[in-house]
Amino acid sequence: MAVETREYRAEAKFQRVSPQKARLVLDLIKGRGVEEALTTAAFTKKRIAPVIHKLLTSAVDNAKYVAGEAGTDLDVDNLYVKTALANDGPRMKRIRPAPMGRAFRYQRRLTHIVLSVAEREAAGGLVTRVEEPVAPKAAKAKTEAPKAEPKAAKPAAKAAKAKKATETKAEEPQAAPKATKKKAAKKA
Repeated sequence: MAVETREYRAEAKFQRVSPQKARLVLDLIKGRGVEEALTTAAFTKKRIAPVIHKLLTSAVDNAKYVAGEAGTDLDVDNLYVKTALANDGPRMKRIRPAPMGRAFRYQRRLTHIVLSVAEREAAGGLVTRVEEPVAPKAAKAKTEAPKAEPKAAKPAAKAAKAKKATETKAEEPQAAPKATKKKAAKKA
């Protein structure tokens, strides 16, 4: 059975920035831990970064509040940014004066920003066990044997390699020699 993790959201609607510019900052914090995301948003030099920092703080506060009301145990250090979206809001149509009495239309884009944080699943414990080797005596014997006789081991290893090479050559079938044009001409 899968345990369902709870998401805690915060939204900031009608922000005066284009969604593309907001996504630049949101992509920096998506998937990171809350502490790291808050630090990243605080030191990012974009105009929307303080709004995202405030929104992330609001999402963490929402998580604390909802967990307290529900009576569930929430580890704030284990929260991460699950989703970070910048959706299009309504566009404001504006007109700019142009040469020779004309007018150019342009649009001011607005953004709805949605952040949600969730708690990471625990990895089963903080302590990891290191298993001991199955046969520590055999491993020690292997490491000590080459140290005792290094000169004798080298010729034996070379002889074993040479023996394997001759065995593989003997096992390979020999290809029949191909007849060339000169040989065919001499036979004719």
